[in-house]
Amino acid sequence: MIVYSFIIILLIVFVYFSFLLFLSNQKLANSKTGKSSLLPVTLIISIKNEEQNVSGLIENLRQLNYPKENLEIILIDDNSSDRTFEMLNSLSKDSPVLRVLKAENKSLAGKKGALSVGISHAKNSYIMITDADCRPEEYWLQFAAQKFSEGYDFIFGVAPFYTDDSYANKISCFENLRNSILSFGLAGTGIYYSAAARNFGFKKESFVKIKGYSNTIETLSGDDDLLIREAVKNKLKIGMVTNAGSMVFSSAKKSLTEYFAQRSRHTKTSFYYLPKTKLILGLWHLSNLIMLGSVVFTFITPMFLIPFLLKLLTDIILIKNLQKTFGYNFGIMQIIILQITYEIILVINFLNAALRKDVWK
Repeated sequence: MIVYSFIIILLIVFVYFSFLLFLSNQKLANSKTGKSSLLPVTLIISIKNEEQNVSGLIENLRQLNYPKENLEIILIDDNSSDRTFEMLNSLSKDSPVLRVLKAENKSLAGKKGALSVGISHAKNSYIMITDADCRPEEYWLQFAAQKFSEGYDFIFGVAPFYTDDSYANKISCFENLRNSILSFGLAGTGIYYSAAARNFGFKKESFVKIKGYSNTIETLSGDDDLLIREAVKNKLKIGMVTNAGSMVFSSAKKSLTEYFAQRSRHTKTSFYYLPKTKLILGLWHLSNLIMLGSVVFTFITPMFLIPFLLKLLTDIILIKNLQKTFGYNFGIMQIIILQITYEIILVINFLNAALRKDVWK
């Protein structure tokens, strides 16, 4: 029985390393932009009860390096109950590229409804999306436009969290890093399933072709992942932007309560991925959990320590090799502790997603 169990774990190790090889071999672009790629872009931001972030948002938008004649920015107030709408109007009144709209009579619930209003008013053919608490880097739109100029229908980029010393922040950042490595790594093999709406875009005609968000209403979340799903189903061209200077930063949740609530919504979206994607992700996460859990059986035979140590070693190598690409810099001890925590929290997030009800703030 012990021999059979160990053979099974070795097979899982083989699957794990085969998959790891795919991830580690992905070449992420780092090219420069050119003026010829500065296409007409509309940036759309859905905003709800964000009065504390509005000033910083407007200041950041003014610093974006993009020709004004090719840029339109639409700020959609999603029926805020605070001073968000008034502040947006006041702070944007002297800008020729900023437009403020109110998401009245939405056809869809939540953020998707507000974004749909903005997209319907967009004058330009290329749409980029981010959030009110996000801070794009200066040349973000230039790299996005360059990718669009290569013929892509949908694009997504890197969206790291700002780091601090709180425990909730460390967990959020590490999970963001692990998810980014997985989603960008699989994208490099042609398997697209996830993107962060904080750094996301598409051709307006391609959005219309897949009927917008109308086929993504299974959850309140999913304005990014489920839209990618629909793009895949319609065989549209999807690309990733990983150039230095193309990131969009934002703040992670400040408490574990907020973190678990957010991850519950996001994890629930994964229930509606394509069957092939769910199978691949299920095998990947299961192999990780089994290798991590193999340490429990070392009292039977020390051989069960081998897959556990192999996993930790390869995690360290993979993360140290790729983390700067995704905006992070974890030390070796942090990687070990957070990797174990991350695997356990995955199970908690899955259970929360299955049991909790979605609530749009």
